[in-house]
Amino acid sequence: MNITEITQKAGARPKRKRVGRGESSGWGKTSGRGHKGQGQRSGYTAMSLREGANFPFFRRIPKYGFSNKIFRTEYQIVNVAELAERFDKGSHVTPAELESKGLIRDKNKLVKVLGDGEMTGALTVEAHRFSSTAEKKIAAAGGSVKWLADRPKKKFIQKPRWQIAAEAKAAGKDAGKAAPKGGKGESKKSAKKADGGDKPAKKKKPEAPKGEAPTSDASAKECQGKPFRVRPDELHRSGAAGMTGRCYQHF
Repeated sequence: MNITEITQKAGARPKRKRVGRGESSGWGKTSGRGHKGQGQRSGYTAMSLREGANFPFFRRIPKYGFSNKIFRTEYQIVNVAELAERFDKGSHVTPAELESKGLIRDKNKLVKVLGDGEMTGALTVEAHRFSSTAEKKIAAAGGSVKWLADRPKKKFIQKPRWQIAAEAKAAGKDAGKAAPKGGKGESKKSAKKADGGDKPAKKKKPEAPKGEAPTSDASAKECQGKPFRVRPDELHRSGAAGMTGRCYQHF
C-alpha cells in the first residue's frame, strides 16, 4: 500500500449533511434555510440575475465587439514536430492513433495538423484540416495527407472601387508598354488619329445675337432686332440652358 492510494480516495465520499436534527446538530433550528420565504421551500433555486428593483447587472454592463464563441468550429491541434517525434517512418497516422499516443483527447472530434517544427520521416497522415505549411512539409518529407473533411472554400470578398480602378489602370499601363510602336500593335486611338478620325466634326448651330429673339419661334420672327426678356413664369419650363425670349409686344 502507498500513501498516494489513500490520499486519492480521501474526500471522494464526503459525510452527508444531516439536517432537521435540532439546534445541537450544527445547522441550527431552521437547518441553514433562514426564516420563512421562498428560500425555505423545497425545490427553490436562486435566480442570480434578479435584483429586485435594482437595474439588472447584465443590462448595466456595456456591450460592444463581436464573438463567435457559441458557433465557432474548434479543432484538436497537432503539430508536425509531434508527429515526427511519436511515430516511426512509414507509419499511418489516424485520429485513433493520435488518441492512443496522447496527442489528442477524443478521436471522434475534429483534428487539425499545423506546421510547427520539422518533419523528418515519411508519414501518411489523416486529419480533418491541414495548414498549407504542414501539408508542404509532409509532402517534402515523402509522406502524404488525407483529408477527412471537405477542403474549405475561399471566401469571396468584394474589392473596393478604388482598388478595382487602380488595378485596371495598372493593367492598361502594362498593356501599353508591351505593345510595340507602329504596326499591328498600334492602338486604335493612334490609328484613328493617323486616318484623320472616324467621325466628322459636328457643325455648331448658329447662335442668336444678344438682344434678339431666337428665329425658331414664329412669334419672335416679327420682332427680331428688338430687345426681349424672359417671362418669369417660363423660367421653370425652359431651364437656364434653353430659355426662350419674347419681345415686350408679345407678352
